[in-house]
Amino acid sequence: MFLETICINRSIVQNLPVHLGRMNRSAKVFDMQAPPLPDLIALLPAELKDKKVRCSITYDSHILDIRFIDYTPRIINSLRLVESDINYAHKFSDRQSLNNLLDQRNGCDEVLIVQNNCITDTTYSNVVFSNAAGRLFTPDTYLLNGTKRQLLLSKGIISETRITHGDLHLYDKVYLINAMLDVEDRVGTDVKNIIMR
Repeated sequence: MFLETICINRSIVQNLPVHLGRMNRSAKVFDMQAPPLPDLIALLPAELKDKKVRCSITYDSHILDIRFIDYTPRIINSLRLVESDINYAHKFSDRQSLNNLLDQRNGCDEVLIVQNNCITDTTYSNVVFSNAAGRLFTPDTYLLNGTKRQLLLSKGIISETRITHGDLHLYDKVYLINAMLDVEDRVGTDVKNIIMR
């Protein structure tokens, strides 16, 4: 089963074409047809219409479940580097392998996954690093090509580059981005708060 997380902000569905594109690409890889989405705003509970909402859609060839959750971002003050060969090129509903990595955070708020000495993602987001000049970079060694990542790259707001463990000193801050989080939300921390293994 697959999971698609879509942001609905004040009854406006955000970045829908990119989400549909990812659903179609995943379906094609697994030799199936992505299901059409219903009118999400028609299904949105009245008490959530003026809020930022996480819409979680579980699907295979059919829609299996749709949930709407009032969204509050997590506070991230520290990240721990963890090494893993995890493969998460598609957004599956089974997150057990990611949860196993999160269990290694050892007092930090989240983990930052490293593969072959290269920075990838956290367990629930892509990452964007800022340097002293204010430029924004995202690793080209991502695990999942997130919808917000794709959008920010297409707009030229962020640039893609190779970022290794040894390159972290070149940056001052790291921000977490996903369908619910933009760089401007400032969810992240100083690079000095990335704990080495």
